[in-house]
Amino acid sequence: GDCLMLDGALILWFMLPFLSFIYAAYDLIRTTPAEPVMKIGWLLVILYTGPFGLFMYLLSCKEPLPGEHETFTSNLWKQSLGSEIHCVAGDATGIIIAAIVLSFLTMSDSLEIIIEYIAGFASGWLIFQSIFMKKMFNTSYRTALKKTFMPEWLSMNMIMAGMMPVTFVWRLYSPLSMSATTLPFWGSMALATIVGSFLAYPINVWLVKTGLKHGMSTVKKETAPAEHKNHGNRMNMPTVSVAKLTSLTILTLIFLAVGISVPFLLM
Repeated sequence: GDCLMLDGALILWFMLPFLSFIYAAYDLIRTTPAEPVMKIGWLLVILYTGPFGLFMYLLSCKEPLPGEHETFTSNLWKQSLGSEIHCVAGDATGIIIAAIVLSFLTMSDSLEIIIEYIAGFASGWLIFQSIFMKKMFNTSYRTALKKTFMPEWLSMNMIMAGMMPVTFVWRLYSPLSMSATTLPFWGSMALATIVGSFLAYPINVWLVKTGLKHGMSTVKKETAPAEHKNHGNRMNMPTVSVAKLTSLTILTLIFLAVGISVPFLLM
């Protein structure tokens, strides 16, 4: 009975991400002058988180009136949310793909966590950060890798710290969520992505504020397609000390350690 109720609730939930994704795709393609990477990021996040992601998009990125996107997205909290969308889209995608593959294999929890962490970081850093930032900032891929490594790592630690407890606690109450062919699996991934997003937001505020990460950008429709305005683009002028960066790194590692310890505490 409980399983049927859970499946019914999940079916209803997954209708909402589908509708949210359709609306966002139409709006991003037709009206919102965001960078292509941001559009892809928003669509992936909305696909994973449904109404939650759509609400964040409407609140921070959707152009209220023609020509006002740049001004509308200039606030620090919106820039920080745009920064986080890059990370969540890349990291969560890598984690979810790894979780799908690993669901068909048998291995220890510790090995599964390590593989999902590597997959999430690789997807976020090598693709969503470096490749897309290479194009956005007109720099080499090698330079993009160097500039985005630390910001991506800090953000990834917080996302992973939020996602792991959710997925393993869900498994405790719904063992079916261990299989990617079941609705509980996708429900756990959706909730884990939402929790990871919440946990990673503060570090993204700090990263954008200090110039270590870019924020939301606006494509200028009246100019060449490559020209854009990026409020959060201070990556070439970081304003953070080594001591402060080290302290924040240690803090994210503590959160990560706590997050990944949950599966072992539940055993």
